[in-house]
Amino acid sequence: MSGDPDVVVIGAGPTGLALAIALRTYGLDTLIVDKGAGTKHEPRASVIWQRAQETLRDLGCATPLVEHGLCLRQGEFRVGGRVAGIQEMEMEHTAFPGPLAIEQDAIERLLRSRLQELGTDVRWSTEGVGVRLRTDGAEVDLRGPDGRVASVGCRWVVSCEGSRSLVRKALGIPFEGERRTNLQCVQLNARPRWGQPSRLDVTQIFINHQVTLVAGPVPGGTTRFYAFLPDPDPTVETPPTVPEMEAVVAAATGEPEVSLEPSQPRWANRARFHDRIAGRLRQGRALLVGDSAHVWAPIGGRGLNTGLLGAHNLGWKLAAVHRGWAPDALLDSYDQEQRRTAEAVMRAMRRNVVELPPNRAMLAAIRMLMPPLMSSDRVVRRGADRLSDFSRNHRGSPLSTGRRGVLGGPRPGDRLPDLPVTTGTGAPRSLHDLLSYRRWTLLRIGPHDGGDGSTGDRLRALTDRYALPLEHHTVCAEGRERRTLAEGTLLLVRPDGHIGLRTGVDEVAVVRRYLDRWSRRV
Repeated sequence: MSGDPDVVVIGAGPTGLALAIALRTYGLDTLIVDKGAGTKHEPRASVIWQRAQETLRDLGCATPLVEHGLCLRQGEFRVGGRVAGIQEMEMEHTAFPGPLAIEQDAIERLLRSRLQELGTDVRWSTEGVGVRLRTDGAEVDLRGPDGRVASVGCRWVVSCEGSRSLVRKALGIPFEGERRTNLQCVQLNARPRWGQPSRLDVTQIFINHQVTLVAGPVPGGTTRFYAFLPDPDPTVETPPTVPEMEAVVAAATGEPEVSLEPSQPRWANRARFHDRIAGRLRQGRALLVGDSAHVWAPIGGRGLNTGLLGAHNLGWKLAAVHRGWAPDALLDSYDQEQRRTAEAVMRAMRRNVVELPPNRAMLAAIRMLMPPLMSSDRVVRRGADRLSDFSRNHRGSPLSTGRRGVLGGPRPGDRLPDLPVTTGTGAPRSLHDLLSYRRWTLLRIGPHDGGDGSTGDRLRALTDRYALPLEHHTVCAEGRERRTLAEGTLLLVRPDGHIGLRTGVDEVAVVRRYLDRWSRRV
């Protein structure tokens, strides 16, 4: 890279690395810096849900992550020491049926390797200490490992540096919300000697009076123990000791004796939380992603996963605006969509009584209600859909146009499910194999007999007039999938796999109006 970069990304955690990979996928010169000396050695976050795995596949990162991690199949709930229900976590219509147990140090190492394949590496021991916006770009002051400060010009600056974001503070963007009171999380990676079965594909959740404990398998034969507890003394900041964690595990499980052998290198942590979201995620040429934009209690790894989804959402939009393919309003849609996503996650975390330490009344209610609820296939399916993040959508986005079909199926703004289809050659394909993060995809749903050839020709002639990269496919669904992909439907799918436009195959004028709004003409 020579001269000023197109984009400066501050922060090389999973979110910053994923964003840099997305930008390099589109060929943007990207400078990514981090004040640390290298990728983290602490395990930290430990699960990637199915939708985030799909985003990492789009960035060329999924295979090594899946090979390193453990695929989880179930979550087992125990209330007061007794099994109260099983949450199945596997999903259909995806190449990644289960969540992936993998720790953050491995995630960062593997993402960095992918970034290096694309010709870019992190500039370590380099801290952003100042930022000034211009109408056509930004200037970022960087303090290098020798302590000297140099100014770098760029077209865009993106903050992925965490909750204490320099960029957010320098631009005066409020971080709205409050601290979560009387709640702490204590964590330890260890090998247990206890009475519970060891299963590499099952996460155990123990709920008891004033404690909720999650025990999840992680690669290397270790178990991640993290517990949510009341916080009677917020001045205690030291990590939990082994005896403290043994007492917590015993209280949650009801076992009289528990022994924990910490893993090496040893990692333990005590954390408190805020529920906050930035007043805006974009200000001119500056953008906020991940913990710089939103934070909440780390229940279910939602911080990591929402950050990855945000990087995936932003990368293609920033590239399209930078390349001149799309109007500036496309980049504004990142703010609108990601804020809605973050607000929905935050509401869910506040209401998630299952993973918060219950009082006696709440414990009694959970003990009574959970078994019948978890015996309902419908409840379990809905739970798996929410956990996977497949139910998250952008239906309220200005990018989402059209209506749900008569036979149902995905709506504008929904993630397109990975269904089996046949193409014009009659060959069976996976629907996601026809998509690409590097372009939009126009899907015409059947038939393959050439009856819609004139419409297909008109659509190709139309889309050739626009700058957005786009590819056409005609597909046909079989059997029960026809309700999802009804014949005669036209779907314009965004690079991130969400449906932008749903209309009829003959509605060429509707496609033209959509592209007139979201793409430059060539």
